[in-house]
Amino acid sequence: MRVGDFLAGIQEQGLTLARLRQDDLDHWIVTHQPRQRQLLKPFLTWAANAGHMPRLHVAPHRSGQRSPITQHRRIGLLRKLITDDTGELRARVAAILLLLYAQPLGRILRLTIDDIDTTGSDVLLRLGDPPTPVPEPVAELLLTLRDQRTNMRTATNRDARWLFPGRRAGQPLTTRTIAPLIRDLGVPTVPGRLAALHQLVLQSPAPVVAQALGFHHTTTHRHHAAAGGTWNRYSPSRNTL
Repeated sequence: MRVGDFLAGIQEQGLTLARLRQDDLDHWIVTHQPRQRQLLKPFLTWAANAGHMPRLHVAPHRSGQRSPITQHRRIGLLRKLITDDTGELRARVAAILLLLYAQPLGRILRLTIDDIDTTGSDVLLRLGDPPTPVPEPVAELLLTLRDQRTNMRTATNRDARWLFPGRRAGQPLTTRTIAPLIRDLGVPTVPGRLAALHQLVLQSPAPVVAQALGFHHTTTHRHHAAAGGTWNRYSPSRNTL
């Protein structure tokens, strides 16, 4: 893995090192081999130390990390997260969004309360275009989190719009904070995301999933092929689920 290949890849997506965010890096991580991420890590550390990019987290690879969990286990985890209220609400909601919509943690943590649309009869969440319907009882948990956000008592954070506000003023919660909480709930983040994405592209055409959930179209096509989907002749001009 050459650094030039990585830079060319993000440039194709209209990004630069300075504009790179955690969810962009998370997207790259789950679509490349573990060895490639470890070879890239020293460059990212150097670039952050030199002020060329924000300091982002590259999770270490664990054996079996890239294999998706089974659909049966995914549904079981979702059921437990919805019904068992012993875990932290913010961790439960983040884990549900990961398992339900295959969202990377970096993107989940950058959601704001303005991304929740309650103007109609259904609760919608703005992940892509158009906003995605949120089924009950997940919608109820999402609205409860919106109304009971943590880290809002300090004077600098009282006006924060983040759905997951962090301790630092004006900043959302970090992946380093939320990831251990999600793991404590028994949710494997990367295998869980992969399982969700595979199931989504089996249920709907890859271009539709990409547009609705904010993914790059090459990502959903890649996972569509990995999941053995059958939407090969779908026209990307359609834009409804």
